[in-house]
This record gives sequence, structure tokens and C-alpha cells, in this order.
Amino acid sequence: MSGKSSRAAAALLGVVVVVALVLGMRSFLDRGEDSECIALQTTEDWSVARRWNEALLNAIRRDLPAPTVHSRNLFHTSAAMWDAWAAYDDDAASFYVTETQSHDDVAAAREEAISYAAFRILEARYIDSIGAVETIPELDAIMESLCYPAEFTDTEGDTPAALGNRIALTILEMTVDDGSNEREGYEDPTYEPVNPPLVVAGSGAQLRDVNRWQPLQLENMVSQNGIEVENGVQEFIDPHWGHVTAFALPEGGPDGLPLDPGPPPFRGDSATDSEFRDAAVEVVYYSSILDPTDGVMVDISPASVGGSSLGTNDGSGWDLNPLTEAPYEENLVNQADFGRVLAEFWADGPDSETPPGHWNTVANSVSDTLDPDLRIAGEGSPVNRLEWDVKLYLVLNGANHDAAVAAWGSKRHYDYVRPISMIRNMGGLGQSSDPDQPSYDQDGLPLVPGLVEVVTSETTRPGERHEALSGHESEIAVRAWTGNPENPELETGGVAWILAVNWVTYQKSTFVTPAFAGYVSGHSTFSRASAEVLTAFTGSEFFPGGLGEWTIEAEGLEFEAGPSTDITLQWATYGDAADQAGLSRLYGGIHVAADDLAGRLMGAKIGVDAWNLARRLYGGDVDE
Repeated sequence: MSGKSSRAAAALLGVVVVVALVLGMRSFLDRGEDSECIALQTTEDWSVARRWNEALLNAIRRDLPAPTVHSRNLFHTSAAMWDAWAAYDDDAASFYVTETQSHDDVAAAREEAISYAAFRILEARYIDSIGAVETIPELDAIMESLCYPAEFTDTEGDTPAALGNRIALTILEMTVDDGSNEREGYEDPTYEPVNPPLVVAGSGAQLRDVNRWQPLQLENMVSQNGIEVENGVQEFIDPHWGHVTAFALPEGGPDGLPLDPGPPPFRGDSATDSEFRDAAVEVVYYSSILDPTDGVMVDISPASVGGSSLGTNDGSGWDLNPLTEAPYEENLVNQADFGRVLAEFWADGPDSETPPGHWNTVANSVSDTLDPDLRIAGEGSPVNRLEWDVKLYLVLNGANHDAAVAAWGSKRHYDYVRPISMIRNMGGLGQSSDPDQPSYDQDGLPLVPGLVEVVTSETTRPGERHEALSGHESEIAVRAWTGNPENPELETGGVAWILAVNWVTYQKSTFVTPAFAGYVSGHSTFSRASAEVLTAFTGSEFFPGGLGEWTIEAEGLEFEAGPSTDITLQWATYGDAADQAGLSRLYGGIHVAADDLAGRLMGAKIGVDAWNLARRLYGGDVDE
């Protein structure tokens, strides 16, 4: 996906059409003081903060999936709702706008101020988005259902509506020059890729610098959530994001690197060269187990999965559910179905709300389960749902915004290569394991029997494992997923021996990899930051009841047919879920282990720091 061209496509939607639609809707909704409001049809008893959060998630799903921009919108909206709530609290400290207000009905005043603040920010940020024709009327409908006239724009005075408008306007003005380059569509014209584009439909990968990111050239580009964008070559999305003003992070400095994870493994570096090669082979391995016809069954319950130390995959599960003191029940599933579900579920599905939005969805589910026993940090008396939601969104989305700033700072600084370029490039050079075997090249792929092999005249004989590669003797073959089938609703790509120069990710052929560098993984950073927030905010590292679950229905995959049965992902802790999110990117061929594990470590620090700041804001101890 091209950064500039995709955002240009959003502009081509036609602001005039959107504005006309908005004016028409508001004309229809316009009514006098004595007229009745139109009830919003919903079966959920949500707080106003939750309503606006859900509306924002819908807006994200309809728009181009840029995690950077959407995490910023999530944070600014959450901060606006917090500042509106805090204005009516004697102890709480605001983040952007410090005001002290009083009202005869504080609960009603808070709801009104929160609604105007959230509405104004969302309206400004999504008025010219791809999905504006649906998003703006949804925002208007929420205001109408709450009996708040959308056409009221005054910012003067002490009414809750004016306060909300004032908070939104102040935040919009304060953040327009926060380093995001919002005025110019969030573009950064200073970045130029070192490597020429990789033509995905072709073979191999020519690299000027084997350790640096390579844009992809696709015949047909479609964003992760199904929006068609201009064909051509990827452009690095938001490489300047490390300079954006954050929530609890230190400033990024001249390099835009607020947190430095340290360098990834580099090919040609004496200390890390072998790690670089092994990482590429590991991704091939994950690709090799995505054939459901293999019939391998694995237990994915917390009895077998989870409990890893931070930044590792050393866990072997949990002996008991600590909240029920009973063993976790076995959850046997097809290994390939599990891997494919991981790759697609944690990619956020066909209607992607991006990783920050995905963790908002998880957090909302946790809140619904805990309600009404909502004790912040697991302590004290239960609070009402509005207070819980406003405080949770502040810290969760502050952490996710910081995760975007830190992760993208690292992505720009290290400009690290993606697996598809690594595997195709090394595979094209040869094998690096044995100088006495054919096709030796010191920079090639390591040989692994049954996974990475040299094609020979013996192995291409009829009935032999490389028969389909006859004519490619002396080239390097990998056992891997073969790519998108012609009919993905009914067929699977399966796993077979293919040439390493043709290796592809387990993704749609119109997407392949995100349009930015690999190190560190945004998914891992967002996920671990969110997990730390949920652990601190709820007062427990464990999901309610000691078990979090999410079911993907049979035949619910998008990339190809499957899974054959319902697959229920399970996690004991928020950290287990975050680790799985990071690991999913290896199944999908998007990242190598270094991207994932470093992102987890960064995310943990980000989440803890965000919680520490938010806790001080809750109590007004901002100078602590």
C-alpha cells in the first residue's frame, strides 16, 4: 500500500459530497427544544464513553488501516473525554485542558461534555476519510440519540456543551503541529528506500543493502481491510512518527527514537549473522506447517500454551487456573488451522480496526465481563461504568499511541528488512551450510533437511520430493505454503516444495506485507503495552475467571478455506494473548523473531510508564 497514493485516494472521495451528506443529515435532525430525540437502536447499556469508543472503532474499520494515525486518534479522543470528566472532579488532573467546573447534576454534565468533546474530535479527524459517508452520519446519530444538538458549536461559557467543544478545539489546535504532519496528510517526503522494489509476481529479491527494508511492487494493491488503492510500489507509511508528541514517552530527539531497542541481527555481522539466517529459516518453518491435511493435532489451551518470561517463548502453560484452582481443560485443534487462524485473527480480520483498535475491543470485552465489580487496580470500592471507561481509555490509548511513536521510531531508525526479501534473496544466492555441496554461497540460506534443500537430479526423479521442480536443479527449494488458491472460499494453498526465490507470506496476494520496515513489530509493541495496561488497571494479570477466549467460526478464514471446525483461542493472562499476537506475525511471514521479541520488551516498558502517568492523573499528583 502506498502511503501518499492511498491518502490521496481518501481525498478523492470528495469532501463536497461528504459535507453535503452531513448538512442534509443535520437538517433532518434539526429540531426545536420541545421535540423528541430519535432513539438509537441498541441493546447495549453502554456509557457515553463506550459509545464514542465504539463509533471510533467503526470509523477505523472503514478507513485505510494506518496504526499510527488511528492510535493517535484513539488517544486524543480518550484524552478529550478524560479532560471533560476531570473538569468536574476536585482531585483529578487533566492532560490537555485544565478547567474546574461545577454543576447541579455532575453525572449529566459529564456525559454532555464528554460527548461534545469526543464528537468534535472524531468529526474533524474523519470528515475526509474513506468511510466518511458512513462515519459522519453515525456520529450525528449518536448525538441525536443523546439529545445533544450537533449544530451547537459555541465554546464560550460554563455549559457542559461549551466545555466539551472548548476541550476538543484546544486539543485539535495543540496537536496539529505535534510532529505528525497532519496538515499535509501525515506525509514525510524525506524518506527514500535504499533498495529497489521487489516485484512479488516475479522471482528473487535484489538488494543493495541486505539488512534494509525493501518496498514491494504489486500488480493489484488492496489494503488489509479490503480498500482498493492505487497500483504500484509501496511507500513507507509514516516513517517520521518517532517525532510525534507522545503521552508518557520521552522525546524522540533528533533521530526520532524515544526508545532504542538496540540493533536487530544483521547479515554479514560476525556476532549476529547466524541469528539473521536462522530467523529466516524459522519463518519458513512456520510456513511449512500451514497445511491442514497434515492432520497434526495440538493442544492450544493454557494447560500447554502461555506463561513465557517477558521477551521469550519459553512458557509451557499453566498447571492450574489460579482463580478457580482447577486444571485447564485440553483444547485440541488442527495445527495448521491454529496457525492460519492466528495469522488472520491477530491481523485484525477483514474489517481491520488495526492492533490498537483490536486491543480496545479486547478491553471492552474484559470490562463487560467484570461489570459491575469495577475496581480500578483491583482495589477500593467499585466505580461506575463511565468512570471506569474514561480512565481505562485514557491509559490504554495513551499506551497504544506511545507504542506507535516508539515502534515507528525504531522502524525508521533501523529500516529493517522483511522476511520475504531475506528468504528470496538468500535463496537466490544458494546454500550456506556446506561448501562441498552444490550451490554453495556464504550468504545463502542454511540447509535444513525436510525444510530447506538443494534441488538435484536425484530429488527431481518421478515420485521424488522435488519432482515438480524438475528443470531447477542446483537451485534452493523450501517446503512452504504455496500461496493463495484460485478459489479461496473452497480451496487451500497447501504446503509443498517450492523455489525459495518464489516464497510468499501467508497473506492475501494483494497485501503480502505492510508498507513499512520490520524492526520492531508494531503488533508486538501494541499488544504488550496493552497487556501491561490491562494487568495494572484490573489488578490482575489474568483474564476474568482466569480464561480469555475468542472463537473463530468454521470456514471463517479470509485468505483461503478453513478452518474445518470452530477454533477457540484461549489465554490465561493478558501477557499470553500479547505473546500470541506477536508470534502470529511469524506464522503470517510478516516478521522474524527479533522484530517480535524486541517489540514485546518495548511494549512492556511503554505500558508500565503509561499506567504510572495515568495513575497520577487520576489522583491529581502530576508533579510526583
